[in-house]
Amino acid sequence: MTGKIALILILVVGITGCRRQQASGPAGLSELGIAGIHEAYEKGTLTAEQLTQAYLERMAELDDQINAITFINTEAIAIARQLDDEYRMTGKLRPLHGIPMVVKDNINTRGMPTTAGSWALQDFIPDRDAPIIARLVDAGAIILAKTNMAEWAFSPMHTESSTHGTTRNPYNPDHVPAGSSGGTAAAITANFGVIGLGTDTGNSIRGPSAHCALVGFRTTLGLISRSGIVPLFLRNDVAGPMCRTVEDATRVMEVMAGMDPEDPITVHAQGKVPSDYKQFLVKDGLKGARIGVLRELSDDNVDPEVKALFEQAILDLESLGAEIVDPLDIPGFSSLRQNQWCATFRKDVESYLATYVQRDSLSTLEDIIRIGSGSRFSMDRLTDHASRSGRWGDPEEACGDAYQDPKRIAFRKAIEGAMDSLGIDAIVYPSWNHKPARIAFFEEEYLGDNSQVISPHTGQPAFTVPMGYTGGNLPAGIQFLGRLFDEPTLIRLAYAYEQGTRHRKPPSLE
Repeated sequence: MTGKIALILILVVGITGCRRQQASGPAGLSELGIAGIHEAYEKGTLTAEQLTQAYLERMAELDDQINAITFINTEAIAIARQLDDEYRMTGKLRPLHGIPMVVKDNINTRGMPTTAGSWALQDFIPDRDAPIIARLVDAGAIILAKTNMAEWAFSPMHTESSTHGTTRNPYNPDHVPAGSSGGTAAAITANFGVIGLGTDTGNSIRGPSAHCALVGFRTTLGLISRSGIVPLFLRNDVAGPMCRTVEDATRVMEVMAGMDPEDPITVHAQGKVPSDYKQFLVKDGLKGARIGVLRELSDDNVDPEVKALFEQAILDLESLGAEIVDPLDIPGFSSLRQNQWCATFRKDVESYLATYVQRDSLSTLEDIIRIGSGSRFSMDRLTDHASRSGRWGDPEEACGDAYQDPKRIAFRKAIEGAMDSLGIDAIVYPSWNHKPARIAFFEEEYLGDNSQVISPHTGQPAFTVPMGYTGGNLPAGIQFLGRLFDEPTLIRLAYAYEQGTRHRKPPSLE
């Protein structure tokens, strides 16, 4: 990095108002946020081209330690220059003007590979962006790179692909960043970009965000389009932001939210999308809030260090003005959570292949299996899905979306009913009850993944926010669960908790 760019970026860090901890490596890129970057653009102390170049240099210097990046966008600098020219001409910044982002490798990006980490798609290059990518690019975001993922999004435990191998946790490289969006999580926590995108079928935005001290938003099913995304189980899949702050995640979500005619489930968002989500970023937003503690999750085989962090988080919520309902009882919770998963991978992935890939030689799950995988874990999952269909544990019960499936509706009604009866604004529990597993022992040490239990089935929004660190410098997250389409309340509560505790700190990369 040139001395001039380094100096400019160090000045920008002072503008952002972030905690001024500096990660080692190329200077000045630690913890930059959207608002601070835009202020620097307006002051003329930074350009999008300078910022983009600095992030690319940081990736080149440091990514070999964590293996988060799968593809660098060779057009990123040219796009940044165009945005700089536009701002000089118009004097106006788009919502994400000149903001570098990284994108999980299962989201279609025009002219760039979208592989889902697999050999089968390793040379697939979409000819158009997924609708959410089009929205973000229209808002001024710059795609810097694609990020590694657990192949086909199969693993919540770790991030390993046939195309790019294993991603490591930047806080402790012997440990996993969870899966399947571990590449995005590792890249954003290592300050390889400002904002990141992941997908979440059961865990894959919130789990990696919690493991990497990030904010991860799993929004209401139907709020954000899933078109142009390689699916795992479309009935559960959500795309969303993975960022270093609640504010940045909110800004990204605001651009992504809304109806898409290519994704029928988004019809449920009609009339439920505020024009301005940023208004809910209220520092004292916990005052007068009622928060329920779901002990059925938080106390289930919990690591003592994670439990201590969570108990402190409850005290912090209370000190910040919340009224705590502890424990919150949800009638029938243990039985309603059963038999919620359905095996729809074959149907969903074959539909994606027919719509976007359009190759006679790659149209079925059997074609994918024939091409093979470099990951034993992924190959086992592929062969399992080839012989599996219907609902796990109850094959006679039909599988539907979150608005039609009786089991899903009953589960959600029980949770929202308990919230309504007690005037609860949100429910909290640890995103994971255990520390990030060691890479060498990820299957044995995969324990305490609470993200899988509720929101993927009920369709409710759930946000994770950093709540501190356990031994080994390993992050932990607290999760806020809300009612359908009540992202405004979750933003208010999560932001107030974040601002009142400020647990996020960058990792040290040599």
